[in-house]
Amino acid sequence: MAEGDMEVPRSLQAWRGLINWLSFFFEILVQVLRGTPSLAQLLSYVGFRQSFLSPSSPRPSGSFRPLPVVEIQLQDDSSDLTDGLVGDAGDNVMIDSSDFSGMDKMTVVLDLDETLVCAYETLNLPEVLRAQAIEAGLKWFELECVSSDKECDGKPNINHVTVFERPGLREFLRKVGEFATLILFTAGLEDYARPLVDRIDVDKMISSRFYRPSTVSTKYGEHVKDLTCISKNLLRTVIVDNNPFSFLLQPLNGIPCVPFSAGQGQDDQLLEVLLPLLRQLSQEKDVRPVLYEKFHMPEWFQMHGIPAKASAL
Repeated sequence: MAEGDMEVPRSLQAWRGLINWLSFFFEILVQVLRGTPSLAQLLSYVGFRQSFLSPSSPRPSGSFRPLPVVEIQLQDDSSDLTDGLVGDAGDNVMIDSSDFSGMDKMTVVLDLDETLVCAYETLNLPEVLRAQAIEAGLKWFELECVSSDKECDGKPNINHVTVFERPGLREFLRKVGEFATLILFTAGLEDYARPLVDRIDVDKMISSRFYRPSTVSTKYGEHVKDLTCISKNLLRTVIVDNNPFSFLLQPLNGIPCVPFSAGQGQDDQLLEVLLPLLRQLSQEKDVRPVLYEKFHMPEWFQMHGIPAKASAL
């Protein structure tokens, strides 16, 4: 009996170990089949996206967590906020709000790809990903983009794109448009972005659009979005982008958001995370101190090897 008593616990332990391993393997398999962000992002950077939609540009080593959570916990050095700015905006960070008479309508600058929508060249879209997105209830549509570049025989270059809308997109645009001026700023080409935005902005809430030619090149990356081409007064201007390098020149105006892909049917960033934050910021005379306390973007750039006082151009 003594020998049998020793064998039973070992057998149970082996079975438990096997069950735990199988459970872990099954969980990983389920995540892959559901289209995790890492898988979707890998698919989204194949083929068409690299040329016609969005250009290749520096990407953060890891995605930000949902916006209410500050990813970077560094020593707070808010007394030196101007070190985080590159360009003209740094002169106004510590402005005395008591001298600010009345508040202009806040300006919200929105990125397009992986922020409001995700798009794939139709021929390169895996059927399993399309099926998952449709089953999850994502709104989608097919888009025919006629490029201004001609083919060798002189015929127009036509690209067929499948676009998935981020959940709550149209309601988000409508609600934010009630208290802010909406501007689209994308590094994508106009031939692709213009007809796409025509489809999603059904209520005509977006007042202006800026495309790839409006971006600038810097020492640390190309296609950076300089907000001074929109407004010289950045006290009440924010930019929402899944790629923080997009607001390299004005880090204190940036709101990094979680990237969106077709595999994220349960995404709630627009209505549950971004909308409440933008409502809060709309009540501020200067949005930058609030965004600094929340995201510490100057330190984030320093962690990625970009000095806070880096030369802009």
